[in-house]
Amino acid sequence: MLLVLLMPMLLGALCNPGEAMTREEKRKLKDQVVEMFDHAYQNYMDHAYPADELMPLTCRGRVRGLEPSRGDVDDALGKFSLTLIDTLDTLVLLNKTTEFEAAVRKVLSDVRLDNDIVVSVFETNIRVLGGLLGGHSMAVMLKEGGQHMQWYQDELLHMAKDIGLRLLPAFNTSSGLPYPRVNLKHGVRGPETRTGTETDTCTACAGTMILEFAALSRFTGDPVFEAHARRALDFLWEKRQRNSNLVGTTINIHSGEWVRRDSGVGAGIDSYYEYLLKAYILLGDDQFLQRFNTHYASIMKYISQPPLLLDVHIHKPLLPARTWMDSLLAFFPGLQVLKGDIRPAIETHEMLYQVTKKHNFLPEAFTTDFRVHWAQHPLRPEFAESTYFLYKATGDPYYLEAGRTILDNLNRFARVPCGFAAMKDVRTGSHEDRMDSFFLAEMFKYLFLLFADVDEVPFDVEDYIFTTEAHFLPLSLSTTPHSSPITLNTTTDEELDDSNFDWTCPNTRLLFPDPAFPRNIREPIRSVVDKSCPRPAPYREPGMGRPPLRAQDFMANNPEHLELLRRMGVSLIHLKDGRVQLVQHATQAVSAVAAEDGVRFMQEMMELSSQQQKEQLPPRAIQIVSHPFFGRVVLTAGPAQFGIDLSKSITGVRGFVTVAEPYSGCSEITNGEYIQGQIALLQRGQCMFAEKARHIQKAGAIGGIVIDDNEGSSSDTAPLFQMAGDGRSTDDITLPLLFLFHKEGNILLESLKEYREVEVLLSDKARDRATIFKGKPLPGILIEDSVNTQETEEGCGGDATTPTSSEPLGLTEVTTTEQAEPGPPEETSPSEEATESDEGMSPPQEVGPGEDLTPTESLSAQAKEETDSETNDEPKQLPDSEKRRSVESLLADWQEDFEAFQQMERDEL
Repeated sequence: MLLVLLMPMLLGALCNPGEAMTREEKRKLKDQVVEMFDHAYQNYMDHAYPADELMPLTCRGRVRGLEPSRGDVDDALGKFSLTLIDTLDTLVLLNKTTEFEAAVRKVLSDVRLDNDIVVSVFETNIRVLGGLLGGHSMAVMLKEGGQHMQWYQDELLHMAKDIGLRLLPAFNTSSGLPYPRVNLKHGVRGPETRTGTETDTCTACAGTMILEFAALSRFTGDPVFEAHARRALDFLWEKRQRNSNLVGTTINIHSGEWVRRDSGVGAGIDSYYEYLLKAYILLGDDQFLQRFNTHYASIMKYISQPPLLLDVHIHKPLLPARTWMDSLLAFFPGLQVLKGDIRPAIETHEMLYQVTKKHNFLPEAFTTDFRVHWAQHPLRPEFAESTYFLYKATGDPYYLEAGRTILDNLNRFARVPCGFAAMKDVRTGSHEDRMDSFFLAEMFKYLFLLFADVDEVPFDVEDYIFTTEAHFLPLSLSTTPHSSPITLNTTTDEELDDSNFDWTCPNTRLLFPDPAFPRNIREPIRSVVDKSCPRPAPYREPGMGRPPLRAQDFMANNPEHLELLRRMGVSLIHLKDGRVQLVQHATQAVSAVAAEDGVRFMQEMMELSSQQQKEQLPPRAIQIVSHPFFGRVVLTAGPAQFGIDLSKSITGVRGFVTVAEPYSGCSEITNGEYIQGQIALLQRGQCMFAEKARHIQKAGAIGGIVIDDNEGSSSDTAPLFQMAGDGRSTDDITLPLLFLFHKEGNILLESLKEYREVEVLLSDKARDRATIFKGKPLPGILIEDSVNTQETEEGCGGDATTPTSSEPLGLTEVTTTEQAEPGPPEETSPSEEATESDEGMSPPQEVGPGEDLTPTESLSAQAKEETDSETNDEPKQLPDSEKRRSVESLLADWQEDFEAFQQMERDEL
């Protein structure tokens, strides 16, 4: 048995799913899905098209090269109207045939595929080639129906072949594995390509080509595409670790050496496994199922620790590679349904559902005790995908309620006037200015199919296979002749050690007529959360040695303690960030008693680590609640180690913001009559944070926000830190003080310049608008929305909070604004951050077992004040170009969209 320090502690379900959902309830939820799709799609067409993606916070399109680079994420963008192509077959599924026909005409007339731009081979394949093939499949189906698309002459297929030919140069390697990137115009060879020098690619990047490339070959009769995709899969299969039958995450495309040898079912590998099984479904080739079964047996043997899925090392599969999971593995329960292995699918999905209910969305990565590891959530659809497949397999209405949760959270936390915004931090509810194309391509397909009855779907989805981007490819392709030679694999049946599932037929039909079956599987998982069960002490014969080592006594540098750990089967791993990780293999303990001691030690260490984590302050939220934001803009802020702890405040602190004079806040406030009862805005620098807090508190402020003076700094690129005191008692500070980086702080300053009165809520996390305006006069456009929210809110949600304020909500006239493009942020070097001792920076630190809880270096009263004579007490005057970078870029064209915004607010929930 394997135990790691961060042990699973699942949250039990707080709600009883109750009776089956009525047909009317399902219809309303289905209609809500369509309305949400319309909101996202129409805003893309109105504000972003022909750009690749919509930026929903600034209401404009994301054009590569015109916006600050986001690194590899931008490799999906090729100036080919990505979102429109990715959405084509979604339009048909949602019965929007007229819009589909118009969209196809736009693609044919506007989209160019010969752009001189470097793109990801993987992303272009699944989104663009897959989108064109899915659109072609839908166009052919509609044309055969005799009512629509009668003019269509395979134009989308011709475009699909064009993009396929532009991807082919990437496969020009000795191994057959594709380069990770290709220039759409110049290929991969030559200096003009600006690519072709990469040596590594991820397993999923190379192994997720077969569905689209085989479909393209069989649609067009040209075998070259399928042949290249098969060759890449063959090479990956040959390079698997023969003892564990697992593959690594990253591979050298020339030598075939594994660069990263960790193996899981999440990021970097996920769709490789998916495409092996689905290639068998689509193409009918037993070779693919045989390979998948071999891999699947190893996954269930080494990676699956129900309900967890933990990465391991391919050469030492009993050794975990990490103690956290990424959100992309949420697709795996759906794949297990296709495999026919329902029990572990139910278990893992239940774990993911509890994480979703805990954080509102799946964080990009989370630990084995379900704390946030990476806080972002780019509106990924994998959890909705598995929810749909499990409902198809079990018929359990519990999964309809899970789908309702997804809908509610999207509407409450991600919906903005111009679409749906990704979550920058699920803990605070802050947004990121992105709406990826997969949100329209996948999320609304799975949610629509979850709630729609068979007669509400315009075609039989069982005649199609979903690609990893949820594009429809017809199963009839399996009977299409193909001329590419196929070398049968020599794998023997003896290699398969999973006899229970050999040659299982994929099944998404109702497998279990008894709804109690999935419920009975979920119950044991929920019981894991119960930590109150006493553990009897193991029997220890006289003379069997000293009592076991206790966690509170453990010291990582004590050789005797390390030897005791070894005897208990516990190994210690030093991480690069200075922490230590403890892992236990019970089978490696010297005796059963020692193994039991090891289990108890790990439990104690887990509790000790949890207590240390509670001492850390998570990020805080600054939510703009006044007109025209109404709580939709949330800024991620850093906390202080003094003043009011907002995590213990039910209401938070709410008030209007005012710039303090002097702006530094390092001397007595001169505009005290304006600061009194307000939240003061201050600039970082010249004195300690605690000194600033004391000055504004003396002036009568109810809170303070310190804005970074380092222009271009942002929470996107720099880690948040806790503002430390000044080395003496800070018990006299009784107001909350939060820190904003320059980019987020500038949003507040520009909003104040534009609207004069800006009201904010300082809290531990973003609040929904029904909570924000409870007990206060509601803006007219929110009254009906607030009522609907209260009527539909589930009983198992978080505790309701009621911010109060004596100030009335200020409503001003909506002004017409123009869009402005923000400039690229300047990066802050680690050395610059580390030397800012003038304000007592104290970065939040994770304290590992065996480490001191107090930092070895702390800032005290001897911290020197900054004496730079060039600093200015007043806010800097911005040049005209900078002034144009105002809140206009956040709320573009509000006047034009105001009526639509009002209607959206009424219908939101």
